[in-house]
Amino acid sequence: MKLLKCIIRPNALERVKEALSELGVMGMTVSEVKGFGRQKGHREIYRGSEYNIDFTPKLQIDVVVADSIAQRSIDAVKEAAGTGHIGDGKIFVLSVDEVVRIRTGETGESAI
Repeated sequence: MKLLKCIIRPNALERVKEALSELGVMGMTVSEVKGFGRQKGHREIYRGSEYNIDFTPKLQIDVVVADSIAQRSIDAVKEAAGTGHIGDGKIFVLSVDEVVRIRTGETGESAI
């Protein structure tokens, strides 16, 4: 199993959710995060004054998928969230040793 930690633009959430749902992904965790990468933030003008915004608002989607659909899930997120511009985000892929569903005690892929 793989844990995908996807950092995306907030406006891409619905497209990513739909793309993963089409693959059979049943659940995900979404968190509001702030950060910067190569774009190093941005500048905004508010009431005539210019401000540097170092941390850009993003969303982090955490989703655990079976190994058999991991690459298709990565490709789906890339296609749904990608615009070809700086700030599209990143996908981190981590191995998951075990998953346990608390309610039933199921383990492994059946607990996803």
